[in-house]
Amino acid sequence: MSRIVDIRRETPLVKTFVLDCAIDAEPGQFILLWLPGVDEKPMSIAGMNPLTVSVARVGPMTIALHELHVGDVVGWRGPFGNPFRLEPERRALLVAGGYGSAPLYVLAQYALARGIDVTVAIGARVADELLYADKFEALGVPLLLSTNDGSRGVPGFVTDAIRQHFIEPLSHERTSSAASATDARSLHNVTVYACGPERMLVALHTLCRQYGWNGQLSVERYMKCGFGICGQCALDDILVCMDGPVLTLDQLDGKKDFGHWHRGPTGRRMPI
Repeated sequence: MSRIVDIRRETPLVKTFVLDCAIDAEPGQFILLWLPGVDEKPMSIAGMNPLTVSVARVGPMTIALHELHVGDVVGWRGPFGNPFRLEPERRALLVAGGYGSAPLYVLAQYALARGIDVTVAIGARVADELLYADKFEALGVPLLLSTNDGSRGVPGFVTDAIRQHFIEPLSHERTSSAASATDARSLHNVTVYACGPERMLVALHTLCRQYGWNGQLSVERYMKCGFGICGQCALDDILVCMDGPVLTLDQLDGKKDFGHWHRGPTGRRMPI
């Protein structure tokens, strides 16, 4: 059990909880957070030392968590899953949608410490749901923002912001008479690291294949055990808790469940 030492409001739906402990983990791994008498749920790791999680208020367990105070205790186990694997020779495009910013913030810190060129793109429905935008700004990285209602950044989806600010200028440079070999290579020498809604991940998978980018996508599924026994997190023949949550483009190629189906608490296959 660990004690909560700090609670921060991030957005109208998200709070960050800082615990009085540390964890030996890698960016993209997760823990199972336990509220005795309530439930246990997988949570992305938003900080290692101290252990930090950012949690959206979306269901009974997270509602109960949001009602806790500094000094209350929670249980956890982990880390679980496969992490992101940095590719130092390639530019890093970190893409977050919904509540996906937290694990990417840790990854951004790791990448910058290794001298990797980092750009961050965040999408949300409205401006006040752009999770961790201020934290990424403080890191000094190029930041692309999009909102569905156009209240901040590019109107539309995060892929629209990527195309407008990341792809179109480079495409223009590549086709101009003054373009250099370096400019041409820069359009392709990219790895996308993403966490967010599955429909966003599907769009990014397509974008990566279109431009010859590498990609590592963090996929979310309902989990019970966290170590491959219950099968609740199945994505076709992949167990997300063991094979993921971070999956490569090759692992996701041809998966019929990807972007279409998941399993609910009873194990029933349900549309996404």
